[in-house]
Amino acid sequence: MTEAGVDISSARTTAGHRPRQDHSPSPRPALDAGPCDLVTVPVRQGLEAVDILRLRDGVGPVLHDGDCDTLGFLVPPGTAAGWDLPGSACTRAPARGRGSADGPPLTGGGWLVAPEAAFAAATDPAVLRAALGEAARTIEAVDRCR
Repeated sequence: MTEAGVDISSARTTAGHRPRQDHSPSPRPALDAGPCDLVTVPVRQGLEAVDILRLRDGVGPVLHDGDCDTLGFLVPPGTAAGWDLPGSACTRAPARGRGSADGPPLTGGGWLVAPEAAFAAATDPAVLRAALGEAARTIEAVDRCR
């Protein structure tokens, strides 16, 4: 269980995905205390995207706001300059450490996926964009079936 009360530890598989057998984080570059950018999305789309990224071993650290209305994906610095995905925003996060020992880089929330539990130091922006698109299509399909 995470701070938000959402269990993200169980593994799912799809026909096109072969999960790693050990389910432990891959080696990744050390997290520095430098700045990062933050892509924020509505929580429902964000949770779907986290699942998609976890299946592909591509999720970096993810934050939730205090009310659990939005999720924030840490992405490499400079992403905000070219980010234009409707329904999301990308801003420069305050220059506070990304390691969970320092706490999240923003106040009023917490980690959904802490840096030490992530598969990458930051989520690749192109991979995140694709996952958010897939998540939006999944949500749209579910909503049509109701």
